[in-house]
Amino acid sequence: MLAAFAKMISTGSHPDPILLSPEEETEHVGESLRAAIKELYGGRALHIRHVDAGSTNGEEYELTALGNAFYDADRFGISFVASPRHADILTVSGPVTRNMAHALKTAYDQTPAPKIVVAVGDGAATGGIWKDSYAVVGPVDAVIPVDFVIPGDPPSPRDILVGLRSAILAARHS
Repeated sequence: MLAAFAKMISTGSHPDPILLSPEEETEHVGESLRAAIKELYGGRALHIRHVDAGSTNGEEYELTALGNAFYDADRFGISFVASPRHADILTVSGPVTRNMAHALKTAYDQTPAPKIVVAVGDGAATGGIWKDSYAVVGPVDAVIPVDFVIPGDPPSPRDILVGLRSAILAARHS
């Protein structure tokens, strides 16, 4: 610990992400996300289409928070798009309800290859507390292939940034 403090004092930088403030940690995660986006997409923004397949909207609140002044995900090269035809990543929240299964499959089919599907939250990953409901088909992977899961109920905006970075890095190596 003393070595970490000595390095901070001598260099003015934090050697360990655990010692970062929330603002510095967000900047650190965002900058590494921006670098991964630049490497994989050649400098253009990462385009995300989000589908709410039956969530409680907790995940949507956290995804919306990515655009607020604190997170400002645009500065890291993240852009939400209205059409799956313009998306690189399809994020999905909530367990897939019977009423949304066809719409989710359609959005997946319209997303151009190579596409990355990210299940956001525990409901999307496992079906959550609704998994045995008559109105639920199941988790997202019961309807479309899932490449990456961001756990949480709901995951925080920081967790979403970290998950997106991990999904992009995994796609880069596959």
